[in-house]
Amino acid sequence: MRWTLPNTLTVLRLAAAPGVAVMFLYFHRPGADWAALILFVLAAITDYFDGYLARAWKQESKFGTMLDPIADKAMVIIALLVITGFSGMNPWILLPATLIFFREVFVSGLREYLGATAKLLAVTKLAKWKTTAQMVAIAILFLGTGLDYLERGRGPTVGGLARLSDGPAGWATLVGIILLWVAAVLTLITGWDYFRKSLPHLRDQT
Repeated sequence: MRWTLPNTLTVLRLAAAPGVAVMFLYFHRPGADWAALILFVLAAITDYFDGYLARAWKQESKFGTMLDPIADKAMVIIALLVITGFSGMNPWILLPATLIFFREVFVSGLREYLGATAKLLAVTKLAKWKTTAQMVAIAILFLGTGLDYLERGRGPTVGGLARLSDGPAGWATLVGIILLWVAAVLTLITGWDYFRKSLPHLRDQT
């Protein structure tokens, strides 16, 4: 494996995934929220540039192809765990987060089971939009929690989330939740698409 810039960006994104949770161990809130937001956004930006640069500079590799979706999933899952916990297990966040977790584990299991034929489950354009929606939703939810502390000097009190009456924090939280549900729907659609593509090969191996 060559340490090209695209591969380096992918590795840094993977390393940043647990860093989002670590922010809440070493910083007090709302500083932790802002630090997590900045780290998450910077890592999400690399998701675009590593692939773009790899194609533009003809530096695509099997290592990058393998690690890129792993880094994306690690980022999304760890960030959602943090948000779900600090939202007071609010069902409006817990349910779409659960659907996203389930799909990611299910598709990863499918790819592992199919082995050499897993190339049939290559990342689709809709799956890329799904990942984008997940990352934007998470970033806005982090923004909402940070603004809530900034505006009121204390954490959310209703179901762990800011209310619309709380101003920008409430609106950011609402937009984040809506986008998270959009991401969950796209997640289920792409999950079903991958399952449908794998069905003939699952029947062959039963």
